[in-house]
Amino acid sequence: MTTSLPHQAPAPATPHPAGEDPRHRVKRRALTLLIIVLLTGVPAGYLVISANQSRDSGKDKEAKYSATGLTPGWPSKVQRRLYQVPVPHPADRLAYYETNNWKTSRLYVQFRTNGAGLDSFLGTLGIRRDQLKQGAGTIGARDRQVSGWNLTGPGPWSGYTHKQKNPAPTQDVVVNMSDPVYPTVYVVSRTVP
Repeated sequence: MTTSLPHQAPAPATPHPAGEDPRHRVKRRALTLLIIVLLTGVPAGYLVISANQSRDSGKDKEAKYSATGLTPGWPSKVQRRLYQVPVPHPADRLAYYETNNWKTSRLYVQFRTNGAGLDSFLGTLGIRRDQLKQGAGTIGARDRQVSGWNLTGPGPWSGYTHKQKNPAPTQDVVVNMSDPVYPTVYVVSRTVP
């Protein structure tokens, strides 16, 4: 018994060209060039954009940390939590300044709020309005000079020092009630690292 072997298919009727078609070669080279440009251009563009953003961020941080006085705006959430200065809502005319050294760190905050906001702020410190002492003496001359606060003028002024054990911060609070509907609050919170 003989087994039959498979037969080879006949050759195609039209022969293959000897070389590549010129139009096909141009398309292939253009596609290769496009792939190379995308593989190198996209990462390079990303690096340029990233470098610009990083440089801009550095300039913002430099401006923030080179500030020598109160900066308009809200202190960061981390600063408010660390120094335990819960700025109430609503509050406007906000400004803050932070100083740090090896001995003591301070956060200076000022804001204007309404009566309910003042009561809320004082309540988080564990005090009431009637516990405030007359006068603006709770914030010392050094802190007034650093912050640029001039705590004189129309009042009445009242203040309180909320002392806590280290490492919890101690807050010196002064309230200006010259506008009883919208009192202005000045706070110096200091902590010893």
